[in-house]
Order: sequence, then structure tokens, then C-alpha cells
Amino acid sequence: MTEAIRGFWVASATPLAMDGSVDTAKLAAHARQLFSKGVEGVVLFGTTGEGTSFNVAERVATIEAVLKAGIAPERIGIGGGFAAISDSIALTRAVLGLGLRHLLYLPPYFDRSVTPEGIEDAFAAIIDSVADDRLRAYLYHIPQVSGVAIPISVAASLRKRYGKVVAGLKDSSGDFKQFQAFRAAAPELAITVGNETDITRAIAGGGAGTICGMANIAPELVKAMIDGKDVEARMQAAVDIVVKSPSFLATLKAILAAQTGDASWVRVRPPLRASSDGAALKAKLDQLTSPAIA
Repeated sequence: MTEAIRGFWVASATPLAMDGSVDTAKLAAHARQLFSKGVEGVVLFGTTGEGTSFNVAERVATIEAVLKAGIAPERIGIGGGFAAISDSIALTRAVLGLGLRHLLYLPPYFDRSVTPEGIEDAFAAIIDSVADDRLRAYLYHIPQVSGVAIPISVAASLRKRYGKVVAGLKDSSGDFKQFQAFRAAAPELAITVGNETDITRAIAGGGAGTICGMANIAPELVKAMIDGKDVEARMQAAVDIVVKSPSFLATLKAILAAQTGDASWVRVRPPLRASSDGAALKAKLDQLTSPAIA
């Protein structure tokens, strides 16, 4: 079985039905379409998947449906971060029972005064309570969104304490020096990057690959970055189309709607508002992704 997430994984967007519930059939179809583009696995309910808007029961029910639709458990990771540690524990136990192993955990993300020791205690409380060697835990570092960084010392200490159970770290800070610092302090961790423009240099620097959101709408461009092709400028321009909009998540879903011809992709959960700019932004993205990648 896979010991750590490596290679090309996507932080999947979450399609919604009219009542705001997860459209699990569409989610499974989206995963299969991504796999046909060379994607190795999908992470559900991360930042791109509006993860913090879904409770434990919704996440578990979605995993059950996606597995029933034929998506293999080893190709699925899931966002396991909650404000309440008990929710992270409950979700972890449930999805391990369904055959999943890969869970990404945010640090405690409400109290901005939390200490490094407190952050380590929070991760340790999840791992100790679950007490299951099947678990492959990933520390999720995205301080510009969560408001709380994962200290380098905590990443190194948790790997030393728990070995392969703490399998990796996802660095979505967009700061390549931060990636390098994590690598230097904890070289045994499989460190993936979320910032698409860092993919090529991160892999060259010993990184494990990527878990990224842009692959929902530009998987070929992400694959070219993984393969070390000279497309960084193209990727930066593609990223700018999405991140310079009022809402990354709403914009990405609007582009998906335009790409697939399925208007229901624009649906988001509050507090987000749906975007109507998908067609125009798709046209801009097409200019960057349709030329042949040498």
C-alpha cells in the first residue's frame, strides 16, 4: 500500500447539488476525468474543495459514495482539519474504516496566539487518540489562509515521534524558502507543494510532488511542470487569472462550468458567492493551455 502521497495529486473542487449537498456522482466523474489526464490521486475537502464548510458526516458520506462509484481508496486523500480535535479524530477513524489512509490536517486555526508546543499537542492528540498504524498523516501548512503556520520544529518533532504515520507535509505557503527549510529539518517527510509555479524546482529539490488546485482546470499544464518542461511563465499567468479574482474558489468553479458546459459547477457554499465570469476567464486560460507544450 502507498506509504505517502507522491507525484501528481489534485486538490479537488467539490460539485454541489441544488440543495447545497455534495453531488457525489459528479465528483466521482470529475476524479475519473482527472485520472485520464495523468493525475494519480485526489484530495477531497481541502481548501480548493471548500473543506471547512463540510462537517464530519458530510465528508464520510461523500467518501462512501465515491468509493461505491468505483474510485479506489488508495487514490483518495481527505482534508481532516477541524477547529475541534474531536471532529478530526472521528473523521479519521471513520475513513480508515473505509480503507482510506491519507488525511491532511490543518493546525488549530482560530487562536492566533497558539504556541508551537500547543500546535504539536493538537496534532499529537489526533494521532494518539486514533492509534492506528494504517494512518498516513500530512501536516497542512497554508498560513495565509488558516492564519496559523506549522513551525518547522513541530514538523520535524512529529516525524521523529511517530515515524511513517506522519508521512508528509503539504506546503501551500508559496514561499520556496519555507519548503527548503521543511526539507532540511525533516528530510524523511514527503513534502508536496500547493503553489503550482514551485512544482518543478520543488521536485528537483527533493519534494514529493504536488497537491494543487489549478489541476482541476489546467491538468496538462501542471503535468508539464511535474515533467520539468519550461512552462513556468505560462503557469504563473494561468494562476494569476484565478488568484487575482475576488474569490479563487468561486472563480475556479466558474471556469470548470465553462469548460464542461455544466452550469451547476458554479455552485458554492456560503459565505462564498458564485461567479459569472467563467466564460471570459476560460478564454484567457485557453490562450495559455491550448498551445502545444514542448
